[in-house]
Amino acid sequence: MKYFENTIDEYKSDGRYRVFNDILRERGNFPRSIWYGKYAPKNIVNWCSNDYLGMGQNQYVIDAMHTALDQTGAGSGGTRNIGGTSHYHVTLERELASLHKTESSLLFSSAYVANEWTLIALSRIIPNICFISDNKNHASLIMGIKHSRSEKRIFKHNDMNDLETTLKKVVKEKLNPVIVFESVYSMDGDISPIKDIVALAHKYNALTYIDEVHAVGLYGETGGGYCEYLNMYSDDIDIINGTLGKAFGVQGGYIAANKKIVDAIRSVASGFIFTTSISPVLCAGAIASINYVKDHKSLREKHQKKTKQLKKMLRRRNIPVHENSCTHIVPIMVNDAFKCKEASDRLLNEYGIYIQAINSPTVEAGTERLRIAPTPFHTDNMMMELVSALKDVL
Repeated sequence: MKYFENTIDEYKSDGRYRVFNDILRERGNFPRSIWYGKYAPKNIVNWCSNDYLGMGQNQYVIDAMHTALDQTGAGSGGTRNIGGTSHYHVTLERELASLHKTESSLLFSSAYVANEWTLIALSRIIPNICFISDNKNHASLIMGIKHSRSEKRIFKHNDMNDLETTLKKVVKEKLNPVIVFESVYSMDGDISPIKDIVALAHKYNALTYIDEVHAVGLYGETGGGYCEYLNMYSDDIDIINGTLGKAFGVQGGYIAANKKIVDAIRSVASGFIFTTSISPVLCAGAIASINYVKDHKSLREKHQKKTKQLKKMLRRRNIPVHENSCTHIVPIMVNDAFKCKEASDRLLNEYGIYIQAINSPTVEAGTERLRIAPTPFHTDNMMMELVSALKDVL
């Protein structure tokens, strides 16, 4: 047991130990929740949910899921190739392809699994592959590249000179480059120079793989993500990764690409083939959510308005927002693991405000932060209370 004890002690000693807060969302009262604390339940306001548009509480989504549950039962009943492909799965994949204006899409149990196993699959499909990865990519991308056991190169975050230098070397070595990057980076709240990356990909005949999990539903005319916002589609981006578990408020992940790419990945990705498919109930909720988000651009506009309003209020009170944050993600920099956890605890206990501390290894040691995620449903009063509490605590 000493190995397990040593691991726990190590994480506690340097502030990396994670505490999972026991909360219960109140249907129809988002973003209010109930926190089951050490001594008694407490009403709180959730400021760190990734249900960015509150679609997990949307009545159309809930009704669609009820209908599917009554019609099909709880689970899918199998893997996708053995009894687990329902009409709901087929319809959802069509909706996702339509959302991203691609020929096809493929559902996974989560966006993490979609990232990991798509990258592994690419290593089995493309000979002499070399992944060229942004050094601030998500853990799912890092682990997918690692588990592929393929050649990899890392370029400095959003540094196009470094990316081009790396591409030149990879091509000179007669390797097939795949550029792996994100649109919106979840910890700093910044955006990648997508058009510049695509231009370099075309110049060096590289495949492009973009993670849009923090952008789908939130950007673009119909919520197709940052690629749609920039009017960039399958001619520019080869594979898009997205999630159903953030702006769409349900669960699951996917990739979208042309038909041949998706078909090949579907055929070799073990993480897709050998696992029970997500419930048709979740598919039904996702279909309803995607269609609702497509039709309600005002929801996205309100979301952006609230974010800008909150950032302005924070900066006016000299509360340190990450300098590169230009999206809906609002990181408050604390830069100390123990102080960050203490601030999170005080906000919850004393003010009924829930913002989880983000510590290493999610971010680099010394850059710990409180990551705020405003939604269209956070009121002006909630924002004033939040800013006042942060000023007191920090």
